[in-house]
Amino acid sequence: MPDRTERKPILRIRPATLADLPAIIALANTPMAAQWSREQYESAMTGTAPARFVLVIDDGGVQGFLISRAVDKEWEIENLAVAPAARRRGFGTHLLNEFLDLARARAAEAVFLEVRESNLAARQLYEKCAFRESGRRKGYYRDPKEDAITYRLSFP
Repeated sequence: MPDRTERKPILRIRPATLADLPAIIALANTPMAAQWSREQYESAMTGTAPARFVLVIDDGGVQGFLISRAVDKEWEIENLAVAPAARRRGFGTHLLNEFLDLARARAAEAVFLEVRESNLAARQLYEKCAFRESGRRKGYYRDPKEDAITYRLSFP
């Protein structure tokens, strides 16, 4: 009898390299990702202050990425995107949990982020991972103009 159980992909989360830059930029060209220039992505991967961490999901190619910034004990998720074909398959949860483990291991006290008000899938992901809504930034996003909802996760 054939095995009909759905197999979860084996995902590898790793630090991004400059070789990943074209794939990261391609993923970022979705309406919900933060729109950065190539130079901003390069700086996130090569700069030293503030400390930045760029992680990618590698499942036979870059399927998602997360860029964060650490300033002392406070960390911020600056950009997170998952390929459209990889959404709703646990990739974002896996990537976010891996990042949170990294932040805890580096003695972070809190992680912050903002997200488009209309990005309900991302907001559900953050709330599932114990982030709590902490505020609103009116008209923060452009194209289209939209409020940002801010979230915070505090570590014990």
